[in-house]
Amino acid sequence: MSTDWLGSVVSINCGPALGVYQGEVSSVEHGSQTISLRLPYHNGIKCPVPEVTFSAMDIKELKFLDIQSSATKHSSGQGAATEASSTPSGHHGHSNRVSHPAPSHSAAPISILRRAPIGPSNSRGPTQAALKKNGVRNGGAAGPLRPKDDDCFGGGTDEDLDKDFDFEGNLALFDKAAVFSKMGGTNNHSNRAQHQSTQGEHNPVSYRHDQNILKGKPIIYRQITVPQHGGKDYCTDAGLVVPSVPYELHKRLLAASERWGLSVERRLETIGVCSCQMALSLLGGPNRLTPKNVHQRPTVVVLCGPHIQGAQGISSGRHLANHEVEVILFLPNFLKMQESVTSELNLYSRTSGKQVASIKDLPTSPVDLVINCLDCHENRLLREQSWYQSAAEWANQNRAPVLSMDPSSSEQPQPIQAKWTLCVGLPLPVAEPESRVYLCDIGIPKQVFREVGISYHSPFGCKFVIPLHSA
Repeated sequence: MSTDWLGSVVSINCGPALGVYQGEVSSVEHGSQTISLRLPYHNGIKCPVPEVTFSAMDIKELKFLDIQSSATKHSSGQGAATEASSTPSGHHGHSNRVSHPAPSHSAAPISILRRAPIGPSNSRGPTQAALKKNGVRNGGAAGPLRPKDDDCFGGGTDEDLDKDFDFEGNLALFDKAAVFSKMGGTNNHSNRAQHQSTQGEHNPVSYRHDQNILKGKPIIYRQITVPQHGGKDYCTDAGLVVPSVPYELHKRLLAASERWGLSVERRLETIGVCSCQMALSLLGGPNRLTPKNVHQRPTVVVLCGPHIQGAQGISSGRHLANHEVEVILFLPNFLKMQESVTSELNLYSRTSGKQVASIKDLPTSPVDLVINCLDCHENRLLREQSWYQSAAEWANQNRAPVLSMDPSSSEQPQPIQAKWTLCVGLPLPVAEPESRVYLCDIGIPKQVFREVGISYHSPFGCKFVIPLHSA
């Protein structure tokens, strides 16, 4: 039986370490469990040796590409074979694939199993014309099979494949100094050494991502000038100077923006969105608010008063509640509230947020964040009322971080110690030195700033909320 497969073209897969070999079977030894291939190809490249011998232990899979007539007759007599095929092994669904299972270490002879074609009849596969062309018909070979197509394995490129590529010699032909000289702006190779010596003095050796920018003119860091200074300067992460303004100038700026169409309702909505985005980042952002973390929703308490600052806090609480945050709104039952507060309460009541009017109804355990909107720029006497003092005492004892929104400017410390302070438009002088100041863009046009005497250039860049640092 060992001579039945001689002359057949096979493909032997020896695993990822040894690769795939293809060639003509020259001998099969049952005793030593070996098979030899003549004129072999290794991974599509012709081997430098004329013959290669494989042990049964190294063979993972064996496929027949071309089968001699004697092998087919023998297989037909044993009842273990079907129609022979001359198609390449790449068409697995329609070629007569001959596979050899992973052999054991025993001395049993090599067993070869052939599998019939699988797949629909209308699939692409070897046609009858192809079978006639290769001389194979009805499972038998009509004549001697032609050798492997030379175009498949390169033909006249075998000599070049035997030579190793000289990487070092090819790399020596590359003149890196000349190329770098051209990149630096000089094409004269004679002054290459001089250029390299002066390169470190005039041009930096390497650039960071923010340094590799063509600068047309010097940067002006003080791009905002105000007619009345608030007494303190801030700077952004990019180094731009943002001056503080007194409350009178800030009030005139908001009034001018309202005359041009930036109404109180539009301003409340913008401040609510920006403060909500900042609060979500402080709460953990995507690491905290995920569908898999529904059992640990953050809790935020919003302390509000009956004024425009309280309406800003209600707007922020509404957006937070829309983002599945547990919001508790504190607003005492006042007899008189501004119209903006009433309209914001109507919208907030349609969310899942809660509203309480007494300090006793607030949580006794620490919450994730407290938003302070109790202060009013127009009425400083609110701090003397009992509800304000009770709310401030609760916030200081809760041990939760506090975000103060649009606080009133005062030389004295705020009743509630805030970790973050969010200013609107332009910053007001903040009395708390330990509070981190942020600035919110509410969409005031540049011409409106110019109307109140402010020369303005936006410091926000690509953001709507930016941090400010003491200059």
